Amino acid sequence: MSTSRSVTPSRRGILAAGGALGIGALLAACGGDKSAGGANSGAGTGPWSFTDDRKQTVTLKNTPQRIVAFTGTAAALHDFGIDDRIVGVFGPTKLKNGKPDPQAGDLDVDKVTVIGNAYNQFNVEKYAALRPDLLVTNMYEPGALWFVPDDSKDKITKLAKSVALTSSRVPLIKIIERYAELAGSLGADLKAKKVTDAKARFEKASAALRKAAKAHPVKVLACSGSPDLFYASNPGINADLMYYKSLGVDLIVPDHLDKGGYFESLSWENADKYQADVLLLDNRTATLQPKDLAAKPSWAKLPAVKAGQITPWSSEPRFSYAGAAPLIESLAKAIESAKKTK
Repeated sequence: MSTSRSVTPSRRGILAAGGALGIGALLAACGGDKSAGGANSGAGTGPWSFTDDRKQTVTLKNTPQRIVAFTGTAAALHDFGIDDRIVGVFGPTKLKNGKPDPQAGDLDVDKVTVIGNAYNQFNVEKYAALRPDLLVTNMYEPGALWFVPDDSKDKITKLAKSVALTSSRVPLIKIIERYAELAGSLGADLKAKKVTDAKARFEKASAALRKAAKAHPVKVLACSGSPDLFYASNPGINADLMYYKSLGVDLIVPDHLDKGGYFESLSWENADKYQADVLLLDNRTATLQPKDLAAKPSWAKLPAVKAGQITPWSSEPRFSYAGAAPLIESLAKAIESAKKTK
């Protein structure tokens, strides 16, 4: 996992002083009739309640009809069948060329309002204008709402109730099950063919990874590259790595973790500290990829690089069966074809 989860970028206000529409007015507006023009306004009537991973119980008079969520969270809910009620997203949604960011999954990014495409770009005025019933996001650190800026958190959480689901320190499968539980509470049909087919694919992929790991006991290092540092990631805290390890993948555990516990940062001179047969390389757009790393002599000398045994790692997985299955299949294939480098 890369630095974005553990190193907090500089915080800055996202509302200019004297904006055209004050928060007070927006709060008042949000107290009005949210059902007018709402998505699926006739569905899911009746009281709604859900206890999130902060152990906070959110109770509403009706099932939420206007949901705003972190992009990856929205994509996971979409995989479970929650679609038209997602009216807004925040987080990596569109690439510079206008195409969907990988974290958006199968979400139709042109049908939702993007209230911030990057960290600390959460537009509170735009959020309030959506008249949200519920905000949903991940939680990598206890109590911290992922991609909700600290300096505007109080304003944001006054506009609608929030639900946070943990995204680390427990295995991937447990988080997916929690997402299914939330989607079910929102009215998703968890027995729909789309969902059951995705679950079957996930289970088949998991069995294939277990088989591959047993037949090919190669050492795997999950890692991320930046211009100055090489990050060795911790399978004891990253949800996907925890799950892969439980299936028998021999993931290297760094012995000198940085604060937060997600990884150990190494200078490029020390990038060979851990001798891996396979590198699971962070493939997010903000991280360096093999073509970018080729000029670094220490990278070229790594045994896995010499052997061409590098496979992409989606270090912020989509917490659904549909989102996770291809990642597990990819790793299984990489391990099946890998050989020990010593």
